[in-house]
Amino acid sequence: MDFSRYEKLRSLVRGSFSQETQQLVDGALEYADQKLAGLTRYDGSPLLDHAVAVAEIVISEIGLGRNSTVATILHDVVRLAHKQLPPEDFLKLTEEIHDRFGEQVVGITVGLSNISELKLKVSSEQADNFRDLIVSYSTDPRVILIKLADRLEVMRSLDIFPHEKHRKKSWEAMNLYAQIAHKLGLYSLKSELEDIALKYLEPKDYEHIVHKLAESAEERRNFIARFLVPITDRLDAMGMKYHIKSRTKSIFSIWTKMRKQHVPFEGVYDIFAIRIIIDCPPEQEKPLCWTVYSIVTDFYTPNPTRMRDWISIPKSNGYESLHTTVSADGRWVEVQIRTERMDAVAERGIAAHWRYKGVGQGAQTSEMWLGRLRELLEDTTHSLAQRFDAKPASGEIFVFTPNGDLRKLPEGASLLDFAFDIHTSLGCSCVGGKVNQRAVSIRETLHNGDIVEILTQKNQTPKSDWLNIVTTTKARTKIKSFLREEQAKHTRMGREELERKLKNWKLTMTIDEAVAYLGKYFKLRLGTEVYAMIATQKIDFGSIKEILTRHLSGEAAEERRAAAAEIERQKSANAATREPSAGSSQDALVIDDDLSKIQYKLAKCCNPIKGDDIFGFITINSGITIHRTDCPNARRMRENYPYRIIAARWRKSAEGAFRVTIRIIAADTTGMANHITEVISRDLKLNIRSLAFESTNGGTLQGTVSVEVPGANIVDTLIHSMLHIRGVQKAYRIN
Repeated sequence: MDFSRYEKLRSLVRGSFSQETQQLVDGALEYADQKLAGLTRYDGSPLLDHAVAVAEIVISEIGLGRNSTVATILHDVVRLAHKQLPPEDFLKLTEEIHDRFGEQVVGITVGLSNISELKLKVSSEQADNFRDLIVSYSTDPRVILIKLADRLEVMRSLDIFPHEKHRKKSWEAMNLYAQIAHKLGLYSLKSELEDIALKYLEPKDYEHIVHKLAESAEERRNFIARFLVPITDRLDAMGMKYHIKSRTKSIFSIWTKMRKQHVPFEGVYDIFAIRIIIDCPPEQEKPLCWTVYSIVTDFYTPNPTRMRDWISIPKSNGYESLHTTVSADGRWVEVQIRTERMDAVAERGIAAHWRYKGVGQGAQTSEMWLGRLRELLEDTTHSLAQRFDAKPASGEIFVFTPNGDLRKLPEGASLLDFAFDIHTSLGCSCVGGKVNQRAVSIRETLHNGDIVEILTQKNQTPKSDWLNIVTTTKARTKIKSFLREEQAKHTRMGREELERKLKNWKLTMTIDEAVAYLGKYFKLRLGTEVYAMIATQKIDFGSIKEILTRHLSGEAAEERRAAAAEIERQKSANAATREPSAGSSQDALVIDDDLSKIQYKLAKCCNPIKGDDIFGFITINSGITIHRTDCPNARRMRENYPYRIIAARWRKSAEGAFRVTIRIIAADTTGMANHITEVISRDLKLNIRSLAFESTNGGTLQGTVSVEVPGANIVDTLIHSMLHIRGVQKAYRIN
């Protein structure tokens, strides 16, 4: 092969590793070149160019070692083999790599290929899930670091990719990989990922900020030079070894501030920071940093609220620095004070923390920083699992659809829960499914990482025993809703059929008496059960006529007296379910999720939810419908049909998921809709069911968002949170 094409990498290896490692890297290049022969990138260059460019980042920008470098060179070989080869051939390939390059190299390459298999979807709701999953796939922490380098190289080369891939890869870089880099303290890598992603996601905003930065560059340089004169004079007089960097805020950070604070470019006051980096022995680090801080504040007034001491107590990812913001010539300037060692950690994250004094410290040092990195990953805000097959600490599992869509479910969830999580109609018609290609029943308990396929039949409907199978609130609510509607339908059909038959038979008895006697005869507790058996043809009318005729003939006088007593008992039972509402002398229908009591439906015209003031309205064909007291139709119903109105209230123990629609009017600023969804999904942890916004000529954004809530008390919190978003002018419930 032509080694000269990859001389930059080979030179890096010579400068960082031993001659033995150089030979191993050359062997890896030859092996990869042979396996990837003829394969090219989108611009026609050899596919191996990508792996080599990633390896250069791994060495020079992250600071990983020999095994990581070799694994990076070979990662496309293993990734393509994992995708294309049958299992036995793939196993042979990994054994071959194991024999030539070692066990660690194989482990890293397989870990990288697992992450590559993930089908990431552009969805803000799933960002946290995927960040967690990418990390949980990485049994060796080096896998994450190499994957970050891989994505950085892809973003640097994004122009060669088809245009349709630009947006998806940029979204992943900004929302997934940059966030992981931030957790690991790789701030330089994080900023570059975000800046490149912004270039493709918001090109106009990106170009505007680049232009403004270029315009103000000369003025910034002059200001910094004037600002530093008294400080450098004092440092030089003290004989201190140091150097100074001026760091312009990343384009993404400026863009974020402009959006959050609703200010133009000129309104972002901390466009740049000045970094004073001291060269000193470890034992002098802390006192010298504070000495420099004292010098800076001798000449400029500090802002006490902007003081950050990460020297006394470093960040969990190893970041150490002393930050202060001072006033100079009417503007705020951020000054960062740190040592050479601290700066290396800040630039290269946790890897530099252990490797700062140079490579070749031996396996023990390498294990120390790998162990520290493992601790860091386990200590993130999402309690990430170190291994994908381990039980997540949060009590949740990640499950895939066959096309790679990721769903998060509570631990112990069944296949039926998964079906309802995808869609109500899928859950209602579910008859079973496949888990990892294995046929299972609806009761199958799912586990982390399962690939689940749902099987349905048109004639399948929810059964009452399904409530014992599911664990999620969504599934329980949908099943109960279906059963309630089904029972109401059976009651109506059964009653209509029985009334018609009694009329045709000319039997001298009321329908209530007939139902009470039939219930006693068939040992059924409720009249609705009698109607359901009639509607589903579980009792034939020939038998019913014979039973009722015998009852009326006096042959069953004792049964008749029992039936009369049953009618009175049911009346008493119905009365008992009507409890007095607060401040009212009327009986109140108590609304909860118990299907065995009075049948009711929630009105669609006003969409009542738990906590709303409500009343019941007796309809002719649909039982009782529950309306809000401020329903648009309430006045008409009260005036025209006062005798059909009954008081109602919610039982405190009622549960369920209700949908409310909020209308929002806001300033038409970039990302407003995204900010609204973040507050609802991320901050309030509520599910968004639908979202629709449109811009108007007046520079405003108007629209509606439908949200799933447990009750009315959450609606007030939701509206309050909406009104606290900068730029939101109005937010109110419309349904």
